[in-house]
Amino acid sequence: MGVAVYARVSTTRQAQAQTIEQQLDRLVAAVTERGWTLDERHVYRDDGYSGASLGRPGLDCLRDHAALAEVDLVVVTAPDRLARNYVHQVLLIDELGRNGCQVEFLDRPMSQDPHDQLLLQIRGAVAEYERTLIAERMRRGRQAKLRAGTLLPWTTPPFGYRLDPERPRDAAGVRVEPDTAVLVAQLFDWYLEPQATVYRLAKRLTDLHVATPTGKPRWNAASVRGILRNPAYAGRAQTNRTRVVPARRRKSALLPVGPGDSHAPRPQEDWIAVAVPAIVSEETFARVQAKLDTNQQSAARNTRHEHLLRALVSCGRCRLSCTVRRTQAGYRYYLCRGRTDALRVARGQRCNARYTPAGQLDELVWGDLCALLADPAQVACALERARGGAWLPQELQARQATLRQALGQLERQQQRLLDAYLAEVVGLAELERKRQELDRRRATLLAQQRQLDAIAEQRLELRAVADGIEAFCQTVRSGLATATFAQRRLLVELLIDRVVVTDGEVEIRYVLPTSPDGPHPPFCHLRKDHLDRPADPGHPHQPDQ
Repeated sequence: MGVAVYARVSTTRQAQAQTIEQQLDRLVAAVTERGWTLDERHVYRDDGYSGASLGRPGLDCLRDHAALAEVDLVVVTAPDRLARNYVHQVLLIDELGRNGCQVEFLDRPMSQDPHDQLLLQIRGAVAEYERTLIAERMRRGRQAKLRAGTLLPWTTPPFGYRLDPERPRDAAGVRVEPDTAVLVAQLFDWYLEPQATVYRLAKRLTDLHVATPTGKPRWNAASVRGILRNPAYAGRAQTNRTRVVPARRRKSALLPVGPGDSHAPRPQEDWIAVAVPAIVSEETFARVQAKLDTNQQSAARNTRHEHLLRALVSCGRCRLSCTVRRTQAGYRYYLCRGRTDALRVARGQRCNARYTPAGQLDELVWGDLCALLADPAQVACALERARGGAWLPQELQARQATLRQALGQLERQQQRLLDAYLAEVVGLAELERKRQELDRRRATLLAQQRQLDAIAEQRLELRAVADGIEAFCQTVRSGLATATFAQRRLLVELLIDRVVVTDGEVEIRYVLPTSPDGPHPPFCHLRKDHLDRPADPGHPHQPDQ
């Protein structure tokens, strides 16, 4: 019979303290006492791996050997060593059992007796609760040490600092690297020079053949900006400044957010600052921050030439935005950013979309905009689609669908409860109690549904919307022929959300204001593909119609 043993500890500190060796000694002694033979190949251990995850190398090796019928019995000290989550425990025991491998725990030998199975469930739930409790205690203890200034918030020291190798998280062990600290101080001084920019600093460092913090030869603007923004160089290592929130903004106007997280700032009173050696003075750091805050207004932009659709054109192939390029001969083109982006080119993802003549596209879009304002009937046809709720925000549609599912589930529960009463499975008292509970839940869900319906009706007041658009078109229509470029640009920014160019096809996405205040929510939130692009495997780059 093939016998195996499995041991696990959660942290590297426990592994260094040889607590896993204590488990292995108990397991080997138990196997020897029963007269079984243990092969060294079947001693599986996971040093420093959490029991909340199934991704453990020792456990994976055990499961693979069990699937090959090399192991008939695996011995573990306790269920929480196998997994902290009860669902994971059941999954592993069931998987090993289907492969002909039994699981035995030293603390409490298990059998198919219902009492043993109940005890396993209780122990699994307690282990999961204990893990959550330990994680919460560690989080609060870590924050207490951070507020006391004895623990560093860094996992890797910033450029210009080094840590004590024996105590890497000790704030008292932070030291300044003399050679790199001089470079950091020089960066702050260079940025305060007139006409200095972050990009010029990155180019200057690259030309001087200075290695980046990761040892690469080429600097980029993001790395330089990260150094200039880091308050640690002024003597404050700050943490707890942000919190994780669902991502709502997109890098590209045509690409969905998709699954992902973003970070939102916390209130300033929640920030935690740990004192570290300063490289630059507080005054210099404050002056650099002030210049960084105003660089967006003072940065050079491509506004010397008149481009009607500047920052409004996107490529229909790679879904990225388009910039404007002017040739030496004087021709102007809208150029997809995917053609010139260095990172995409290095990955072999360079877009092959054609150059779009700027003058022709500007004239085409302006003519279509004038035709739309002259004939509001086109807008009326689009409003008809809104009667079915096609324009409701995706979040609101999802909440309505969830409520409908919950109400349908309640109806099915009521029907099953009635069937159980008619079959004399439950008594009348139990029926009344359950029915009252379901009625209360149903009333709560109906109240939420009424609130959502009221919100939807407010967003779909089509008659008021149509009247507002008609009045707006009449107001704007008279001045279209004599509008200056600045007036045309303002009108285009107000009425056009995006112009999507795919080879010879042009798609214009309008957004018309329905009140004097204009549209409040971003127009992309009204689209169904705001979070996830609709699946279209046959035409992956086809623009949404």
